Amino acid sequence: MDEGLPVATVRTQVTVPLRFPDGYATTARVFSFDGLVDGREHLAFGLGDWVGSLHRQHTDGPPLVRPHSECLTGDVFGSQRCDCGPQLREGVERIAAAGGFLLYLRQEGRGIGLYAKLDAYALQDAGLDTYEANVALGHGEDERDYTAAAQMLATLGAERVALLTNNPDKAEQLVQLGLTVTECVPTGVYLSPANAGYLAAKASRAARTPDLPFVR
Repeated sequence: MDEGLPVATVRTQVTVPLRFPDGYATTARVFSFDGLVDGREHLAFGLGDWVGSLHRQHTDGPPLVRPHSECLTGDVFGSQRCDCGPQLREGVERIAAAGGFLLYLRQEGRGIGLYAKLDAYALQDAGLDTYEANVALGHGEDERDYTAAAQMLATLGAERVALLTNNPDKAEQLVQLGLTVTECVPTGVYLSPANAGYLAAKASRAARTPDLPFVR
């Protein structure tokens, strides 16, 4: 890991049973942290044989990790303007099967915040795409920073990871922060009439992995 990365520590860890609306259930070891660079309340969910995955990271395969940015509208309320909720649900099940961590990062709206995200929705309704809307509000297209994610993984002892993501920027940032990313494992792309434009913008503007499986 990057020797210049600020040190974080585990604040609290507790076991939490998880259950999703479709009936899928599992158990997670949930970690909170002190010393994260942005001061936000990010969480790490240890799923499946996460302990064994840490022990095996230099031999049989590293932990499967998804850095998932918070999306209140999609994760909690099931909004179909994005595919965040289904990707969160998929990520939990796949990580539980493989062993690893879901990092729940408080970076709503690609880092611009909840209210600004809703402002961006209004601009999208007027014809801008999701990236143009952020810029029109005076923000960057994507303001997310994964330094805290790298700190969390370092604190948990994960030096080598396989990333469950379609976003190459996550891997690039984590590698720059000293993490070894062995591979990027694509997630499904959950298409609905309400999010077709959003997904098209992500595919064309953010260099997402091509030829991804679409789920309707």
